[in-house]
Amino acid sequence: MILRNSELWRFFIKEACNSSMAIVKFFCFLHVTRTYVLDVASIPGPSMLPTLNITGNVVLVDRISPRFSKIAAGDIVIVGSPENPTKVITKRLIGVEDDSITYLVDPKHTEKCNTVVVPKGHMWVQGDNIYNSRDSREFGPVPYGLLYGKVFWRIWPMKDFGPL
Repeated sequence: MILRNSELWRFFIKEACNSSMAIVKFFCFLHVTRTYVLDVASIPGPSMLPTLNITGNVVLVDRISPRFSKIAAGDIVIVGSPENPTKVITKRLIGVEDDSITYLVDPKHTEKCNTVVVPKGHMWVQGDNIYNSRDSREFGPVPYGLLYGKVFWRIWPMKDFGPL
């Protein structure tokens, strides 16, 4: 009887270890995938209207392209906020280093324009809704180091499912 119980315990311990290892491997795979390959993000807010809904979209984020400098003006990108390091923001990439950018300083109140040259190692981002967006017009060029990824596919809401 004692021998039988010890075999039973040994079996349970072996199965628990095998199951635990499978779970650990799964979470390691998930971490590597989200950090270096592909991530899912929810994007609420008015700054990217009409491209993205104010109530929020769920999108796929390419984490590989930015590592190989395969981003260009017109791409929608997610960057760390230069004003608040705990936030990420979604904006359209307008220009990369050495590009000359002309923008409206305060589109709600004046037609005054300003021109800047994006410094080396930086990018210029703006929201599609220029009347309700905090972007490079307010905080200046964003360092490449804050680039999180490139948004390439909308998966929610289903009626808008597809590439961006």
